Amino acid sequence: MFEPPDFTQLSAQIHCSTEADVKKALACKRPDLKDLAALLSPAAESSLPQMAARASTITLNRFGKTTQLYAPLYLSNYCTNHCVYCGFSANNHIKRKCLTLDEAEKEAEILHERGFQHILLVSGEAENAVDIDYMEAIARRLRNNFAAVSIEIQPLSREEYHRLFVAGITAVAVYQETYNRELYNEVHLSGKKRDYDFRLETPARAAAAGMREVGIGSLLGLSEWRTEGLTLAYHLHWLRKQFWSTAFTVSFPRLRPATGELEPLQPVSERNLSQLIFALRLFDADVGLLVSTREEARYRDGMIGLGPTRYSAGSCTAPGGYGNDTSEGEQFSVGDHRSLKEVCEAIRQKGFDPVYKDWDSEFQHAL
Repeated sequence: MFEPPDFTQLSAQIHCSTEADVKKALACKRPDLKDLAALLSPAAESSLPQMAARASTITLNRFGKTTQLYAPLYLSNYCTNHCVYCGFSANNHIKRKCLTLDEAEKEAEILHERGFQHILLVSGEAENAVDIDYMEAIARRLRNNFAAVSIEIQPLSREEYHRLFVAGITAVAVYQETYNRELYNEVHLSGKKRDYDFRLETPARAAAAGMREVGIGSLLGLSEWRTEGLTLAYHLHWLRKQFWSTAFTVSFPRLRPATGELEPLQPVSERNLSQLIFALRLFDADVGLLVSTREEARYRDGMIGLGPTRYSAGSCTAPGGYGNDTSEGEQFSVGDHRSLKEVCEAIRQKGFDPVYKDWDSEFQHAL
């Protein structure tokens, strides 16, 4: 089991880094975790242009001039957890809805017609609304229409993940939200999500079950972002050593306006976010880095080619929102409202190619 390093000690390591440490880290072909602490430090802020240039070169060499596109499909906003930062939190008075299998399939058809080949199935964490049987059924319905079907739902057992893998699910995203154990208990007031360790072990269970890709991340705005980033990198490093054949991704969700109106406890600026993305790219050349429609179009366009490899587009965070054009019952409000076509054009304007498909479902079916 992965055991996160002491949060306070990591923070001290970061803030003790000097400009000399930063220069050493930038000179390394493969920065280690100690170098990453320097790259995430305040001392590295004056070196952001150099970090951006280095991140751009690494990304181009590893991924080429491409940006993969995906769309989230929200199945349900029912949730049994009380999390102070989430619009789906059980204590919030919002219109609740769980799509039937037919409704979910119609939503998926809309995304397919718009050109999406990669979709992310998302739901609140409520087993009585979205259970393993439901997920298996929807996976079997969608697997032939999409190159890749990923999930972001409640943590499951290894056996349940394997069952979904066989049904056609290709990847799992599960975010620790914060690696700061003390703060974790303060922002997760009730529900199964209060179990810090069970959630922390989830990426390993998904990888052990055979998922070809596992995504991790922290919700930026809860705890101090520099230390969150370094702890996440420790987690990524551990996962790579244990599951060398699994692909990994990192997401960078920043707190967005949502029901409950929680203000960020630790604000994260776009400049901070950029430093985190550049640093992680320098640390791990192979990891996929995701920037969602939580971010404004201006920022996302500016980051093309500088580290991120995957963008969401045309997103709606309410169940049934693609067919009914509604934001009622959404998890959070998005920052980039452009259509898939508009996002693709912005990518091309930067000299990059939008990628709709990088995996064929036939590989999954042959397993």
